[in-house]
Amino acid sequence: MYISIYLLCCISVDRSLVVSYPLHFKPHRTSRYAWIQCATVYVAVMTMHIVILIFDNLKDVHDDTNNNDRCYETYPMESSVALFNMIRVGFGFMLPLLVLGVSYWRVLATVGKSPGLNVQAKRKVRLLSFGVIGIFSVCFAPYHILLFARSLVFFNVSDRTAKGYYCEFENNMHFTFSCTLALSSLNCVVDPVLYVLVSNGVKDKWKLCWRRHEHKGTEDCKLTSYKREKPHDRALI
Repeated sequence: MYISIYLLCCISVDRSLVVSYPLHFKPHRTSRYAWIQCATVYVAVMTMHIVILIFDNLKDVHDDTNNNDRCYETYPMESSVALFNMIRVGFGFMLPLLVLGVSYWRVLATVGKSPGLNVQAKRKVRLLSFGVIGIFSVCFAPYHILLFARSLVFFNVSDRTAKGYYCEFENNMHFTFSCTLALSSLNCVVDPVLYVLVSNGVKDKWKLCWRRHEHKGTEDCKLTSYKREKPHDRALI
């Protein structure tokens, strides 16, 4: 989840810098920098969560009452886990949402002032910006809101008389919280589709593919014509 979130931040910042300062940042948009950014995100997120898993206290993951097992969950919640959840909400959702908002605000402001783009191109950029932020919010906001609510309730329960309320709250929240965790996985499916559909190159290839299919009937559709090239032509590529 958090690898996806931070990679989305990298993509948003990259687009914002290239649109706002094209002459300065375009030479730095290489595969090497992209691999370095991806590796940094992976290592940072995995290291942080490995540390949490090492020090997590899972003495009773089996629920004898309902005869089932809970993965990486302890009830009642521990203070260290509740504090880490608060940090996750701040640095794992609120900060990336702010980065996405500022980045695409810069993109919209720059594109809106550009005289070289027509109305349709500006509309596409606007829809992409709102689409990314909207999908990000729909997929990740419910999970982090409930995560924050669970931690907040835990910190507000101080006396023993309120412990029963807390346990009942966690029991009622468990199914909904699990559903929001599943909803967060939808982002991995929707975002790639969104980026592909708004790409002119991909849409042009699909149109060419469909036209070839209509002209040639049942012949297999090819997006590239490398098989039709002569050996001499392939040697020049």
